[in-house]
Amino acid sequence: MKKKLSYVIITALLMLVLSACSQGSNSESSSGNDSSSGSNDEDITIAVVLKTLSTPYWKVMEAGVLQAAEDLGVKVNIVGPPSEAEIMQQVNQIEDQLSKNPDAILVAPIQPSTVVPLLEATDIPVITLDTDADIENRLSYIGTDNYTAGVEGAKFLIEELGLKQGDKVALIDGAPGNPATNDRIKGAKDTFTEAGIDIAAEQPADSDSTKAMNVMENILQVEKDLKAVFVASDDMALGALRAIEPSGLDIKVVGVNGDQVAAESILNGGMFASVAQKPYDMGYLGVQKAVAAIKGEEIEERIDSGIDIIKKDNAQEQIDFLSDIVD
Repeated sequence: MKKKLSYVIITALLMLVLSACSQGSNSESSSGNDSSSGSNDEDITIAVVLKTLSTPYWKVMEAGVLQAAEDLGVKVNIVGPPSEAEIMQQVNQIEDQLSKNPDAILVAPIQPSTVVPLLEATDIPVITLDTDADIENRLSYIGTDNYTAGVEGAKFLIEELGLKQGDKVALIDGAPGNPATNDRIKGAKDTFTEAGIDIAAEQPADSDSTKAMNVMENILQVEKDLKAVFVASDDMALGALRAIEPSGLDIKVVGVNGDQVAAESILNGGMFASVAQKPYDMGYLGVQKAVAAIKGEEIEERIDSGIDIIKKDNAQEQIDFLSDIVD
């Protein structure tokens, strides 16, 4: 009789425990979209396809992605081709990441038009970083306003050098059809022209340092009285600088990106300045906004990650910042 009574009591207690667990499970599920609960965040996976992972700029963006993933408790898969010339390899990487069905995908397209068909054919949320693409279902673009970067670079040269009407400058662009570099040059050109500054030369160098050096050498054979050169990237700016230094001419060089090598050159009296983008912020914001969208929150269609002018008095600060986040 005692055994039977004990059995009944134990059975009753078990039923009470199971009932309580069931109620707790239903309560947790209903609050799963509450941003204060991180229980579902560990199951979120975000694919990230950058232009490359082999240069400082993109390593800094990668660091921003990884930090956001750690802070928010989500998983990220980061890939990129060996160089920015590998357009089709990036397309293949995007296709591969989409096949894994991530919760969202962040893409920095090398050639925007080539990625549009792939990304428009998916229901996976898409956010572009650094370079935008005309994708119908894109949720947001996060990056620099490249036209503004060109405007600010030209303004800096005009103000710092006291450029006046009739003074000559040169422009070195990236590859024709690259919207980021083309917009930077357009912003600078419009600003110089409005101020009456003479654009003595404007040539592309395909975002290649050696080509930029050769382009600058050719320009100097014709134009020796230039006051400055605005270049659409730091890598090309350093190439142009290699052509200018042996000539002994005092021609100031301003690039775009604000990477560590450029900051070191500025600190040592090489480049004059760089319009720094904020790739770390782009990467961090990309993950942050993707998580918000996955949770059903509305996000802005365009997010300007901002710019800074890196010059001699703040170059060391930029070097220290970049060293800390990449090392």
